[in-house]
Amino acid sequence: MRIAILGFGREGTSLLRFLKKDPEFRGSEIRILDRNPGLALPRGTRGRLGAAYLRGLTDFDLIFRSPGIPYNLPELRAARERGTRFSGAVRLFFERSPARIIGVTGSKGKTTVSTLIYKILKAAGKDAHLAGNVGLSPLELLPRLKRNSWVVLELSSFQLQDLEYSPRIGVILDTFPEHQDAHGSIREYYAAKSNLVRHQQAGDLAFYFPSNPVSRRLARFGRGKKIAVSPGSFPLRPADMRIPGEHNLRNARMAAAVTERIGIPRRTILRAIRGFRGVPHRLELVRTLRTPSGSLRFFNDSASTNPHTAVAAIRAFRKEPAVLMLGGHDKGLSYAPLAKALKTSAVRGLVLYGKNRAKIAAAVKRSGVPAFFAGDFRSAVRRAHLLGKRIGNCAVLLSPGAASFDMFRNYAERGERFRELVRKLPGG
Repeated sequence: MRIAILGFGREGTSLLRFLKKDPEFRGSEIRILDRNPGLALPRGTRGRLGAAYLRGLTDFDLIFRSPGIPYNLPELRAARERGTRFSGAVRLFFERSPARIIGVTGSKGKTTVSTLIYKILKAAGKDAHLAGNVGLSPLELLPRLKRNSWVVLELSSFQLQDLEYSPRIGVILDTFPEHQDAHGSIREYYAAKSNLVRHQQAGDLAFYFPSNPVSRRLARFGRGKKIAVSPGSFPLRPADMRIPGEHNLRNARMAAAVTERIGIPRRTILRAIRGFRGVPHRLELVRTLRTPSGSLRFFNDSASTNPHTAVAAIRAFRKEPAVLMLGGHDKGLSYAPLAKALKTSAVRGLVLYGKNRAKIAAAVKRSGVPAFFAGDFRSAVRRAHLLGKRIGNCAVLLSPGAASFDMFRNYAERGERFRELVRKLPGG
């Protein structure tokens, strides 16, 4: 069998290891296809790299597409029309896993909810594992899984787009326009998300937020039982949370509702939530800096890659003056929701950087919040620091509302750079 791995990042690397060991694929001819001409291929592996990496896709019997390769590229559509089979690591995992799977998707909050469900299951003594978009390839879990294991999968639209399986338990969080730089339309994006529950059968469970119109609409797909999660679904208060924000309270309530439904005692759930410190790059407190004018608290919310998540971040600081750092690679999204939220927020100043800073500036011009440009990321941190010192006691918040690709490999690298620069700022 001639097999191609299309895109050789973290998931592609894990997939190659799996295919070489698996009896079904052992002995197959495997090629790596990647647009990076300088990619270092594993020893003994051949590839097609650079601008021509999508040529000749019909030469292969089976192609494993990595999530970073858009599903509807013309070359991929042509290959499918000519009968070439496509698959992916997540599909392969669903076909092989003996474990019970909880799948989580949404535009934002996926990592927080997936991690919290996992931590609650572990606190209850379950054989639980966390994988998917959150970090670990699920294929790496297969040797360890049993029928009584639980796997929590964070699933992006790119992983779901051609998936023909749904988990027994599906969780659809707040969903709104996203990734319009990669998906052909908003309809395509929502259709990909719907695959989380589209293939569910009677007896499966689909959890959703009824207050979010898209979450509510997507949950209608499939034959699973629909379970709306609202404030009355689980008795949770802001005092139970170590991480700020109404959106984090909602997400914790979702994790609680899911785990209570599968039999985890309420006291175990509350104990896990009360001990949960959040995940990196999501309203992560980096440093408290004391200055003559007051204390500055620096928060890293680098995982905020669209305007809606920046809105959620500033709403977490309703009673505390804030300086907001915004900007990056544009994803074709409107910043009107952000401009509206700024009008009633406690944000006292904006620091705009990155390729789309002019677009953001135009959108928020009438918000009443002064905006300042910075030429690079270091200058943005310094300007935010100076603004914070002028205000006094306040939060300095990196919540970019945009992708990071204009300056960084990913949002994690951006967040790590923010941490580094903040820790070097003078002061106690």
